[in-house]
Amino acid sequence: MTTSIFPTFNPVLLDIANAQEKFPVHNIYCIGRNYKAHAEELGFSVDKASMKPFYFCKSTSFLNTSGAIIDYPAQTNNFHHEIELVIAIGKTGKNIAISDAESFIYGYAVGLDMTRRDLQAELRDKGLPWDNAKNFQNAAIVSSIYPKTQTGIIDKGEIKLSVNNEIRQKSDLSQMIWNIPEIIADLSTYHQLEAGDLIFTGTPEGVSAVNKGDYLLGEIENLGKIELTIKN
Repeated sequence: MTTSIFPTFNPVLLDIANAQEKFPVHNIYCIGRNYKAHAEELGFSVDKASMKPFYFCKSTSFLNTSGAIIDYPAQTNNFHHEIELVIAIGKTGKNIAISDAESFIYGYAVGLDMTRRDLQAELRDKGLPWDNAKNFQNAAIVSSIYPKTQTGIIDKGEIKLSVNNEIRQKSDLSQMIWNIPEIIADLSTYHQLEAGDLIFTGTPEGVSAVNKGDYLLGEIENLGKIELTIKN
């Protein structure tokens, strides 16, 4: 019998709304600059006609859940919130047609893509990978999964986030540059999507810094909420 020199790592299991079962997380993919106004506030323009979407990944070991109380991360003085609609994939597929993409959706969640913005800018300006800016402990916060059978197809609706009861981000899911079927189809040309994968679909404008002691509350219309507290 083969034994491991370290304890084996169990998959991260997310709650499923109104169910006893859990959702085992496989991979976490994120699309960058998928709202025009957010790209512009970071100093970039996005032309859908001439550009393709781009992606980065987060480790499942850095995933935490709604209601978490987390430390302010090391090596940053500019820790930003990014609220996003998250797609939960329910079956395996690659080279998926746009017309078939919605059949691969198990459900949806509300997510926070937490970012060390100062590190991101520094790494970007040097032409280096973003990993230390996007992929660190508690960098991905996700609510319960809401099955598509309960919500129907979600392609519009208000998305907003407040910090200490002050609205910071507010937009509509319909403002995505690449919509959900387009994201699933394009991403599946690079990676075989698997049941359990999560896809963060981008954040609207209004991203800003959070500080120790801050309380974050995010919400997507007809879906759910997400909460996060930064320790003092």
